Amino acid sequence: MTDPNPPQPPNHLRWSGMTHPGRVRTNNEDTFLALNFDAREVRYLGKVGESTHDAGDFVFAVSDGMGGAKSGEFASRIAVNKITQLLPKSFKQSAQQITAGHSDVLVELFSRIHAELLQLGRCYDECRGMGATLSLGWFTPGWMHFAHVGDSRIYWLPKGGRMKQLTEDHSHVGWLRRQGRINEREARTHPKRSMLNQVLGAGQQIMEPQTGSVGCEPGDRFLFCTDGVIDGIWDHALADMLVESDARAIIEHAVAESGRDNASAVVVEMA
Repeated sequence: MTDPNPPQPPNHLRWSGMTHPGRVRTNNEDTFLALNFDAREVRYLGKVGESTHDAGDFVFAVSDGMGGAKSGEFASRIAVNKITQLLPKSFKQSAQQITAGHSDVLVELFSRIHAELLQLGRCYDECRGMGATLSLGWFTPGWMHFAHVGDSRIYWLPKGGRMKQLTEDHSHVGWLRRQGRINEREARTHPKRSMLNQVLGAGQQIMEPQTGSVGCEPGDRFLFCTDGVIDGIWDHALADMLVESDARAIIEHAVAESGRDNASAVVVEMA
């Protein structure tokens, strides 16, 4: 028998975002994105806000640049440019029920960003070797579709459940951790913890983003963060903080506990 009143997907969401250079580095190569889009345009969102899907879909992301003081800035600028080209068209096609899968669209988006970073590296000496991580979530009614490259992370905290890391760190140390060969403490102090085997750009020819989708319910919370946050907050403490903390509180705690690296975070709550 069909339920005459099936549960409705969450339509309301709140977000907060913050980035900090940390206590050691003088420049900040991190960045975060908060965007809203429909079939016509992409709009920048403020660091803190709330809205509904009546305004369209949402994109939140963090990126950690490398290979130059402007790399994070370039990566985020290119990401916005490609999002502006791709996602409004996908939104229009989705309304007409002729769109490709969300994962396919995100893979194309990452491929375009990767190609442009490689092109910049080939054409300009100051951009040679420039690259970036990118962990991005595309929120549609009832769903969060994500794509990811590098060692920034996306966490999901279901209401009343346990926090789960949705993304895999694209590094040898991340692989060792997933295989159970090292624990969290050993991963933090491993001499090769900063060596990545996948990023956007950086002269790497092979880039295969991780993609996935998660169903959203009211009360679910998501965290997008760079490795500077992970360096300052253990997983169990991060899970506790995500229950009620915003991005500012998470960043301030991470910087106080470590601060050796730039740190960025975006927290999104479904309501």
